[in-house]
Amino acid sequence: MDARFSAIADLTETPSVAVVVDVMRAFTVAAWAFARGAEKIVLAESLDDALALKARHPDWVALKDGPPAPGFDAVNSPGLLRSADLGGRTVVQKTTAGTVGALAVKDASLVLCASFVVAEATARLLRARAVDSVTFVVTGEDGRADEDLACAQYIAGRVNEAATEAAGFVRRAAESRAATELAEGVRQGVHPDDVALCLEVDRFPFAMVAALEGSLMVLRPAPEDAD
Repeated sequence: MDARFSAIADLTETPSVAVVVDVMRAFTVAAWAFARGAEKIVLAESLDDALALKARHPDWVALKDGPPAPGFDAVNSPGLLRSADLGGRTVVQKTTAGTVGALAVKDASLVLCASFVVAEATARLLRARAVDSVTFVVTGEDGRADEDLACAQYIAGRVNEAATEAAGFVRRAAESRAATELAEGVRQGVHPDDVALCLEVDRFPFAMVAALEGSLMVLRPAPEDAD
């Protein structure tokens, strides 16, 4: 498999297959939401769009980056979300980087959203589909986020060489700017366990597939037979 690594801004054309990576924290949070029972996640274009969706569907759970805010039910923190009961619920997610990256490739034939917690499941789906070329979208810090690049490179390595070990990639993520900012409380809406939760490799057995459903970009866990 040929792997290309791109910042959101450097996407000059729609790739056929895209893996959108946001380790800290959008797609770690998304995986936790599914683990806590969420049926689907709607990736919102903006905070206003997220609030509008919530207004039309009061039973949906809206979450965002940063501190709690009126109209939102939760923040983009795996540590804070891991005890939520989301059984059968729809989540609306708007984040600074991850959701933006997924929406940037919404017309691709296959869009996977990934982080370390679903790394092997993501690689397994790509192997099963015998994908020739994948664009990994490195979402954080305008494509410079080393935790996202490390995760993307790890997933690509697992597709091409099953013996690829996680330790060095996780170490890079642990030493990243995002990890430091989360650990030091520079960012708001943070739980003390967030960094550790974002660095758990293969915590969950499912990949996450995003696709247009009508006008909405919707993320769902891949069915087991998708492999």
